[in-house]
Amino acid sequence: MRVVIAGAGKVGRSIARELIGNGHDVLLIDHDAETLQLGLIAETETLLADACEIDSLTQADLPSCQVVVAATGDDKVNLVVSLLAKTEYGVPRVVARVNHPKNEWMFDESWGVDVAVSTPRMLSALVEEAVTVGDLVRLFSFRQGEANLVELTLPGNSELEGKRVGDVLWPPDTALVAIVRGTRVLSPGPDDALESGDELLFVCSPDQEEALEELLAPGHIHRQVEEV
Repeated sequence: MRVVIAGAGKVGRSIARELIGNGHDVLLIDHDAETLQLGLIAETETLLADACEIDSLTQADLPSCQVVVAATGDDKVNLVVSLLAKTEYGVPRVVARVNHPKNEWMFDESWGVDVAVSTPRMLSALVEEAVTVGDLVRLFSFRQGEANLVELTLPGNSELEGKRVGDVLWPPDTALVAIVRGTRVLSPGPDDALESGDELLFVCSPDQEEALEELLAPGHIHRQVEEV
């Protein structure tokens, strides 16, 4: 897979290292020569250019890439790069970094963004996940599919404790994808029994979140962490 990353700062470089390590082809773009020099990573291409300009993106050969990551520290730049990548070059997948939570509402399909990643929101979601039992916490939103990755720790008073996964009538458009039990990560099968303290990870439709929480922990207050 070929990936173009706009922004050779710490975030862009970290993403590039991970992708290179997984065998992908990566091109880093940055307008600052010193930053780009710091971004020199073995097997990574670099391009000194302004990622907000059509000529720069054409030089980067965006039509040949499968993913564009807008990872600069400027939300305006990330939005422009996302919009150009999607509308001018038809890049299949555009991932954008959100630096300031107040700007999150703009990072959607209208700006060419398939997935918006907000570090502040993600950190607050992880804090919520760590301290709540019986409350549903939204960890991640998949914008194109209108689905969320949510977590709920099964409380000790849940009526589902001891029930087999296959015997539970889950809400529509809801899938249990993993059970974290102590140090183990389980891929749930129909015969697996639910235990108190299980961290349950679901992919579900946003309008089914309250029904899911009511099923697993009746009476708990529904808590939403905004999209990440």
